Amino acid sequence: MRHVLFILLVNLLTIGASHAQVKSLFDVEARRAALAQPAMTTVRAACLAIPRDPAWTGLRPVDQLKVSESTGADGAVADFTWAVMVLTGRALAGDTASEASLRDLLLAWARAKALERTEAGSDAEHALKRALLPTVAAYSVLHRGLDEAQRQSLAGWINSLVRRIDRGAETIGDGSSHGHMAASILMAWGAATGDDALYAKGYERYRSILAQARSDGSLAPDVRRGARALWFTRQTLASLTVMAEVAATRGADLYGIREGEANFDRVLSYLLNAIAEPSVVMAYASEGDILGGELDFRRQELGFLSKRGNGRHLMAWAEPVLARDRPGLATRRLKSLHARSLRLDRPLIDEAVGGNATCFWGR
Repeated sequence: MRHVLFILLVNLLTIGASHAQVKSLFDVEARRAALAQPAMTTVRAACLAIPRDPAWTGLRPVDQLKVSESTGADGAVADFTWAVMVLTGRALAGDTASEASLRDLLLAWARAKALERTEAGSDAEHALKRALLPTVAAYSVLHRGLDEAQRQSLAGWINSLVRRIDRGAETIGDGSSHGHMAASILMAWGAATGDDALYAKGYERYRSILAQARSDGSLAPDVRRGARALWFTRQTLASLTVMAEVAATRGADLYGIREGEANFDRVLSYLLNAIAEPSVVMAYASEGDILGGELDFRRQELGFLSKRGNGRHLMAWAEPVLARDRPGLATRRLKSLHARSLRLDRPLIDEAVGGNATCFWGR
């Protein structure tokens, strides 16, 4: 009898609120309604800016992501992730053909138990994380149109991958950016399924990141990365932003909390200071344990300020931050950067924020 009750409990956690609205990275129904308003015509156009490729529905499920001998994540899942990000934005904006394509693609991968045999290793597991957050966002957008069997199939598959991330996630205190991304995924899925234990892991990770910040807003695990010091700081801010946005769907303001002298704005200000004047980071970057492509800590890699050739923009997390129109100098400076540079690259799409950030949060 106890075994039966345990199975029922697991199923409830896996399926989550199967008949209720799912809130994860953002309030899906509120955003859907907002995008239908005339004042949001430009943003809705950003949701639809990239055309649907009919071939995406036929993308063959990837059995596993493999550890590669070179740096960088396994690229075998990149096409799937891009398709999911584009289709989710289009579905949110009301494109029924894209919604059907997204549903069919995800259900096919769920039935095939795709990615479940991913090898243990940092690059393969990082590629899995990059695929997962967009998949969680897609589930939230699709949820209302799925029947019960489809919900169970899709939620069960995502849950198995999230649990793998949970088992392999770096500890709260290690400070790695890969660990931050893992925590953002756990928090997002916890919010989507009502799993408070998973949600709490993200919440605690957020506070631990702030607790590690120096008085100037720098994060030691990031800024010691040589030529990629600012690259990793930006990556941490992306995960902080996702966790803050997930918390906002539950009425919590993580942007406003403080650990010692540090808060979100302090870390953001450090990044913006160092972008404007790279000498700010030089002393820390000279300790570099990962030098980056330039192999010279004095030449910071700032490629994240421009859209990449694969369509991604690593500053996509600026969209939700600016959508909140928070007071303070850090927000005003980010808004200035957005107006003179980032806005020209819209839509801003990136796995680290779950997809088309302009569509999900942009104003």
